[in-house]
Amino acid sequence: MGSELKDLNSKPAKTQQPDPNDDDASAKDDRPLLKSTASSAAEDIQELEKKFAAFVRNDVYGSLGCGKLPLKEKLLLGIALVTLLPLRLLLVMSILVLYYLICKIFTLCSAPNLEEEQEDYAHLGGCRRAVILQSGRYLSRLLLFMVGFYWINETHKDSANTQDNSKTESTKKQSEERVRPGAIVSNHLSYLDVLYHMSSSFPSFVAKKSVSKLPLVGLIGKCLGCVFVQRESKSSDFKGVAGIVTDRVRNAHQNELAPMMLLFPEGTTTNGDFLLPFKTGAFLAGAPVMPVILRYSYRRFSPAWESISGVRHVVFLLCQFVNNLEVTRLPIYHPSQQEKDNPKLYANNVRKLMAAEGDLIVSDIGLAEKRIYLAALNGNNRLPSVLHQKND
Repeated sequence: MGSELKDLNSKPAKTQQPDPNDDDASAKDDRPLLKSTASSAAEDIQELEKKFAAFVRNDVYGSLGCGKLPLKEKLLLGIALVTLLPLRLLLVMSILVLYYLICKIFTLCSAPNLEEEQEDYAHLGGCRRAVILQSGRYLSRLLLFMVGFYWINETHKDSANTQDNSKTESTKKQSEERVRPGAIVSNHLSYLDVLYHMSSSFPSFVAKKSVSKLPLVGLIGKCLGCVFVQRESKSSDFKGVAGIVTDRVRNAHQNELAPMMLLFPEGTTTNGDFLLPFKTGAFLAGAPVMPVILRYSYRRFSPAWESISGVRHVVFLLCQFVNNLEVTRLPIYHPSQQEKDNPKLYANNVRKLMAAEGDLIVSDIGLAEKRIYLAALNGNNRLPSVLHQKND
């Protein structure tokens, strides 16, 4: 689920409109993204790939998953299409239906939580919540197994946040054991990220409003306690969503029974080698966070989902017999008072830590640049005027 989260703290950016009587502005708006001559098209793509390297696919399948495949890969893909793909689709749907039925049964006769225009069942307690949580974790791991993640290599780092030098190492560890993080902060590579985190800690996360109305998945999202966002809307309720997320993070930090929030502060997916600028939504509450670094290793098809259509990605993923996921879990990051007072500083410091511990390249590009790159790959030779103004 490649959720491209917006900054939960910021207002929608105001875009300066070009003067229609200004010839220079009009010319700028109509400027081609790629040069018009066919001979320079390859050079233009290479130039874009250098500039937007965080979104470039480096696997056998190439950009958009439409690269020219070697004969051996074609044969392997052809065999998998008629054998592995239908079998895995059947297993995936069976697991999804099974978990939906579990959620349906254990939410019967229970009214959903409707506070602040959200609808979820995260407030359920007792055996019903325990069954939903434990079966969700188990079936999420089983689902990953069925699509080729037979083993997941997890590494637990012993030292990370060392800003409080007045504490001894033993005192720090004792303090961290007593403190529960309010949010899991993870880099974002693919919709598969959510499945891993569900299998590990079963957190809530931010999802599109439309997800709540989907068959099967909608009820599961409500049982997770997802915060549903109308991303197309630029109305004032966006502040309300920021407030809900902040309250959820703070509540998870203080209440062991409350689900933790899973947040992807980059706001979009990358190819896994880079770390984009962090939004501040996960850090507004000033609560401790748990940084987690994901990396999908591969030889043929990359499970990262940065510049390839959803259907094509699912098909190629299910046709790959073995998929690999490496996870690095850092200790709970306890913010200083200065970081609590400055969420942007808090976000930047966690980002620097994750980049250093995960050997990731820090990049200053974001979702706007990703759209430019995807437009170029899809043959859209014109940049929207708002992107021209942003990048000039």
